[in-house]
Amino acid sequence: MHLYEVLRRPLITEKNSALQARGKYAFEVAEEANKEQIKQAVEKAFNVSVTQVNVMTVPGKERRMRGRQVLSPSWKKAIVTLKPGGKIELFEGV
Repeated sequence: MHLYEVLRRPLITEKNSALQARGKYAFEVAEEANKEQIKQAVEKAFNVSVTQVNVMTVPGKERRMRGRQVLSPSWKKAIVTLKPGGKIELFEGV
């Protein structure tokens, strides 16, 4: 897997904004990506140094569409911790 295929999109929510104050940033990542690939992708894309990567699979939700139940797909989420003083400019001012 190429490093630019690992990170899908940044997750910008109220909860993740609170984590940014502690140097933690959240991303949606590819299902096949592992912690080492995520670490390398963030370091290369944003030119920062990563100390820790936490990965979780977010299960899909059941929804009702036109009288039947449909399951939305599961996806993978990564929370990346940077070294103290490190920032990702993409998240600033959002």
